[in-house]
Amino acid sequence: MLSLVGIAIVAAGFAARLNPLLVAVAAAFGTGLAAGMGVLEIVAAFGRLFNANRYICLVYLFLPLIGLLERLGIQVQAQRLIGGLKAATVGRTYLVFFVLRQILAALGAKDLSGHAQMVRPVLAPMGEAVAEETLDRPLAPAERTLVRAHAAAAENIALFFSEDIFVAIGSVILIKGYLAANGIEVSPLDVSVWAIPTALVAVVVHGARLLLLDRRLAAKTAPAGQGAPS
Repeated sequence: MLSLVGIAIVAAGFAARLNPLLVAVAAAFGTGLAAGMGVLEIVAAFGRLFNANRYICLVYLFLPLIGLLERLGIQVQAQRLIGGLKAATVGRTYLVFFVLRQILAALGAKDLSGHAQMVRPVLAPMGEAVAEETLDRPLAPAERTLVRAHAAAAENIALFFSEDIFVAIGSVILIKGYLAANGIEVSPLDVSVWAIPTALVAVVVHGARLLLLDRRLAAKTAPAGQGAPS
């Protein structure tokens, strides 16, 4: 039971709002020492696990790139591009992205998009621009937050409900293993095939939410002559 001391360290550290990295390291050392490990063994475990999962750090390579693109005006260009499409609305824009995201994830290209790579620098600014163009007024702070939240939701939901269609993915193997452990034998292909109806339902349900977003924003438009949202 002493090995659970790491949980208490994490809870206390986060409650005190200490540096998360220091809290995690302290919790790891506390757990290791309570389990009877030496300091060198704990440090060796850190090195071994970092080496085994070093590919996770590749995401940090995107951060300088995204910062450079934003500095060079990628948000402005995205806003100009979508602002020139007269038939576009924020809901339709996000719905098109949603479907494309599902198709890419179903084909195994789930890492071609993401919050850091696509939502923050491109999709959210496009949504804000087309919303202002459609409403013919600047967005209120609450409306801007709503538009950004729906951009993030489109990314999350599209990926979550379509990545299992691609048979060679870890989540499919996890599902197969869990079912096998409970006496249910299925093949990875069976899991992949039965993920298709779920993805289609996600398109219908979330697509309706995105289209209702247009009506929700339009309902907030101020009466003529007042110039501020109701």
